[in-house]
Amino acid sequence: MHAFAFASHGGPEVAGHLELPVPAPGPGELLVRMAAAGVNPADVKVRSGQRQGAFDVRFPMAMGREAAGAVIAVGPGVDGWTVGEEVFGAAAGGTGALAEAVLLDAGSVARRPDGVPPEQAASIPVSVGTAWDALDELDLRAGATLLVLGAGGGVGSATCGIAAERGLTVLGVASAGKRDLVEGLGATHVPSGEGWTGRVRSLAADGRVDGVMDLVGGDVLRAGAALARDPRRIRSVAAPQIAGELGGSGVTRRRTTAVFSAIAQAVAAGRFTPVVTLTVPLAQAERAVAAVEDGHATGNVVVVADRCAGAPGSAP
Repeated sequence: MHAFAFASHGGPEVAGHLELPVPAPGPGELLVRMAAAGVNPADVKVRSGQRQGAFDVRFPMAMGREAAGAVIAVGPGVDGWTVGEEVFGAAAGGTGALAEAVLLDAGSVARRPDGVPPEQAASIPVSVGTAWDALDELDLRAGATLLVLGAGGGVGSATCGIAAERGLTVLGVASAGKRDLVEGLGATHVPSGEGWTGRVRSLAADGRVDGVMDLVGGDVLRAGAALARDPRRIRSVAAPQIAGELGGSGVTRRRTTAVFSAIAQAVAAGRFTPVVTLTVPLAQAERAVAAVEDGHATGNVVVVADRCAGAPGSAP
């Protein structure tokens, strides 16, 4: 099968298009024909070796950690799934998703509802799921003010959309070019750059916010944390260690069928829509990875099966 994979840790040069054997699903796994697979910053960290010791890699391994597609085989002892069902979920340990056939962890698989395109479903396990879990942890009441640092990316845009749907007042810090995206999600755009904290203070009641969701880290996180009424309501994906030092934490991911199903049903009901701004065919997967590795991607970047190339919104 065709895969965009890497056989050693390193920079972009270690990843390429390979022909790999079609894997057989083991216990607790499903094999799906990939229709769409998400690309996220964490995938670059796995390839580079920054996650060694904390993340299972079995070379050669396709990049990507989430996919949507049709079930083509069910592993031993796995119940409740049948061949042909349209599903999405997280890749099984030691395997990746930028491939024609993908192994998914059966405990992290959910059915894809009608009306939820594969490109959106494939964005749920990582970026949308992270936003959902973080907001559940923050547990802010309707009317509370949430500050989102890095509001224009995959997790940031999902956080804005879900939080606005839950009745929160959302202040989304992002570059000027992402204003329309942030405001279209129901948030108030706060231009990043010099003076952004002052702009937040002018928008928030008594200059404070009730919660902070960080996708940037470093000094931006520290400055945002200083605006929080309660440091316990700070969550960071970019720098969980710094968040912990400030009184908050990282985000504990659940990655369960129940959580993914709840998110998919919310999408199907029109409560919010995952933002997918770039789709690239598998044969050009390096373009999707480069867009994410650049660090300025807007919304979610998705690789689609080559047979889906040419769909509206796909890269030429």
